[in-house]
Amino acid sequence: MKKLIISIIATSFLLFSFSGVSSAASSTYKVKKGDSLWKIATIHKISVSQLKSWNGLKSDLIKPNQVLKVVKPATKKASTSKKTTTAKKSASKKTTYKTLTVKATAYTASCKGCSGITATGINLKKNPNAKVISVDPKVIPLGTKVWVEGYGEAIAGDTGGAMKGNKIDLHMSTKNKALNWGVRTVKIKVYQ
Repeated sequence: MKKLIISIIATSFLLFSFSGVSSAASSTYKVKKGDSLWKIATIHKISVSQLKSWNGLKSDLIKPNQVLKVVKPATKKASTSKKTTTAKKSASKKTTYKTLTVKATAYTASCKGCSGITATGINLKKNPNAKVISVDPKVIPLGTKVWVEGYGEAIAGDTGGAMKGNKIDLHMSTKNKALNWGVRTVKIKVYQ
């Protein structure tokens, strides 16, 4: 009888211990070979900039077995009245964004000498229909979701030497589509 009671207590202890581990584990992600910040952010429905901010990353470089936080770290509660009001205001807004007017050109990953891998690790040759734009990260942070007039929803997933200020470059699946786009002045929404 004593052995049975000890066995039940040990089993209960293990169950409670592992249930705590599983909830803590869901707030982190262990980097696997071939992962990119963009891929991890997409899986966890967050932006690359959030992922970098929460983990104190200065660049897009990550290594296998590195453990990353994939949920917003808890913050200390200070003055609840102001924070509650701010939280209610932001909760009432479905999405917030800023609108910009930009000069938009187009590119394709199938050009001579192009690797097809973006600054955030997206492989455009394996994902030719991916909606990715090149940006100036000082204007539009990498990993940010955007809506581009005439192009649709995309991710700010690449940079380029010519991308300075209010200029963007849209990824197209073929050279003909990129040439047909040409150069346009369009409105974009940058989601925050």
